[in-house]
Amino acid sequence: MNGEAGIARQVSTAPGSPARTQRMTQQPRQFDTADPVQCAGPAGTPLLLGCILILASLQRVVEDQAAAQEAAVPLLEHPAKSAGKAYARALGLRAVFRRLPLARLDPERLPLAFRTGDGGWRVLARLTEEHALVLAPGEQSPVALSPAELAGIWSGEVLEVRGSGTTRQALRPFDITWFIPEFLRYRGLAIEVMAASAMLELMALLMPLFFQVVMDKVIFYQAGSTLDVLVTVLVLVAVLEVLLKCVRQYIASQTTTRIDARLGARLFDRLMDLPISYFQSRSTGMTVMRLRELDTIREFLSGAANTLLIDLGFTLIFFAVMYLYSPLLTAIVAASVPCYFTLAYLTTPRLQRRIEEMFRDGAINNAFLTETLTGVETVKALALEPQLIRRWESQTQNFVTSNFLVQRLMQVSGSLVAAIQRITLVLVLWVGARMVIGLELSIGQLIAFNMMAAHVSEPITRLAELWRDYVQARVSIDRLGDVLDTPAERSDTQPGLPEKLGGGITFEAVRFAYAPHRPPVLEDFSLDIPAGSMVAFVGASGSGKSTVARLIQKLYLPSAGRIRLDGIDLAGVDAVALRKRMSVVLQENYLFNRSVRENIALRDPAALLDQVIGAARLAGAHEFILELKDGYDTVLAEGGASLSGGQRQRIAIARAVLNDPAVLILDEATSALDDESQERVKQGLERIRAGRTVIMIAHRLSTVRDCDRIFVLDNGRIVEAGSPRALLAHGGAYARLCRLQTGETGRARDTSSAAPRQTLTLGRMSAAIGRAEG
Repeated sequence: MNGEAGIARQVSTAPGSPARTQRMTQQPRQFDTADPVQCAGPAGTPLLLGCILILASLQRVVEDQAAAQEAAVPLLEHPAKSAGKAYARALGLRAVFRRLPLARLDPERLPLAFRTGDGGWRVLARLTEEHALVLAPGEQSPVALSPAELAGIWSGEVLEVRGSGTTRQALRPFDITWFIPEFLRYRGLAIEVMAASAMLELMALLMPLFFQVVMDKVIFYQAGSTLDVLVTVLVLVAVLEVLLKCVRQYIASQTTTRIDARLGARLFDRLMDLPISYFQSRSTGMTVMRLRELDTIREFLSGAANTLLIDLGFTLIFFAVMYLYSPLLTAIVAASVPCYFTLAYLTTPRLQRRIEEMFRDGAINNAFLTETLTGVETVKALALEPQLIRRWESQTQNFVTSNFLVQRLMQVSGSLVAAIQRITLVLVLWVGARMVIGLELSIGQLIAFNMMAAHVSEPITRLAELWRDYVQARVSIDRLGDVLDTPAERSDTQPGLPEKLGGGITFEAVRFAYAPHRPPVLEDFSLDIPAGSMVAFVGASGSGKSTVARLIQKLYLPSAGRIRLDGIDLAGVDAVALRKRMSVVLQENYLFNRSVRENIALRDPAALLDQVIGAARLAGAHEFILELKDGYDTVLAEGGASLSGGQRQRIAIARAVLNDPAVLILDEATSALDDESQERVKQGLERIRAGRTVIMIAHRLSTVRDCDRIFVLDNGRIVEAGSPRALLAHGGAYARLCRLQTGETGRARDTSSAAPRQTLTLGRMSAAIGRAEG
């Protein structure tokens, strides 16, 4: 049963439910998301739970759909929100309900669930300028809606599910409160910052008192000697104030730098722990842009935020002293405070919207630039420069415009803050001067009060400015939260693997689909690969060959069934520990900007040169490496661009065999090799296959003739399995593929001069097919 549909269906069978009573008198029916009667009240609960199951399946946290459905049954009669939170906890997730206008929705945060205007719940899977993909529980495929149609059913209430961990830190989402325990970790430094801030505030309180004494006492009594003493004290206080500010800034910067380093390390660690699906659903540029948001958070924390608490605390002390001078003047200053907060309240929503637009435009630019530089060879080959330049100019204009709108809004709000501050001081001066004329205040008291009023307004105006910075930092935190709140694919609590592995692999009724609403790539897939054997998967493109390899590596997780390695269920094995015991050679392998030796010894930097050379010999790479400028010490260009495709492939194969893996997966590994290099690799594989399992995925059938067993896949199912000789004799799908490939290559040989090795290989294959058919 489809998991999402199951929950919607189960409400009709829940004990005591209205739907169950209704079944006694009429035919059962499915819940219709367009029917407000069915979606209102508790009846909307199964739709919400179905949406949570869809979101959980997209995050690959549901291993048993039937068990997940059973967990929802006791919650069907509860109110939607409480049931949703409880169900998310049961699935190991955290449900977050919030209000979100459609105009502020970031497509990068999808998928999420949203409540429709009639009280139902649906999943928004994708959103572009042209259409939105919406999926309702119980439906097999999403529905494409126009933006106007989506706006018509959007209520503004959304649900996001976030990953949950075993530690308290992992149980809460990443937000500004994450930094509180980090600051407490360095509470000694924080106390020093607060002490320095307190001393500075005391000095700021002394300065007006000194000026009052000078104006009212020293000048009036013409006490020159007293003036000299006071000026000397003021100079010393000023010097001490400068020193304290420097010390405070140094300690604050040191604290935020340490926190920044910890967050940066944690961020990269989490990035490496994310499942492959995260990177497949986001562009490289978008991910890099998110990591750069760490700079914005650091600037916010290292700015006025770290001393504002002390400054605001002393503001109350200043108000108390000012009240002793004049309650009326103090009331004027206090009346200006709500004006600052009102201004911040009015500008914050628009500012946040503008900042989000600026981030989105900047991320689009960054993604476009990364993609263009990565594919610059294709750009040059297709002469796409004019087209891309026009697109870059258009996108840059969008970013400049959004940045201008942010800066203009910040400048306007800053000017209004300054205007409030000046108007307040003018009113204080006007009323205070009249009080001096009326002998209610002395001139020294008025000057001292003005100095204290100006000092009081500083932390308040800084608070208004800090609120704008916080809005920008909050957007950055949301972007970083997309990385830090995504469930990791590995857990330190998962067990590893035994020291020695045979390499036997078993698939037991495995089902896999890229998304719950998409058709399965593998369905009821079962097979057994004996330890130490060499097997191959062949078939047409899209038949599921590479998917099998990714499932073995836990790059993908099955939605049903079990995969076992030497009888151990991989669902309970740490993904990183598993991949350390395997080696994979892909069709396209990335070589780093390091020496050849470092690239081969990437997984074992301590490997001896003899070991590296031995691996290179097995891969047929030793000879061409010696011909390079510095041999094994030759530094390669980024991505191995300085080598040919075949040379890159042979280095990748050498890298794979160096660490003596229990399982070696060759995913079209020899597709870029010429026949001579392929034969060398083949001979090397014959030497290294002993004691390990070798899995080959190939289109060139000449590379799999020596395999113990071949699995022929078609539409995610095994249609044939057996030895190459037996499959040729059977005359089925494998033999048909051989005939097609031989015929195509034969025609190519008729029109061009084929290599002697290729002619010999194809001749042998044709003879074998002929014998099999005879």
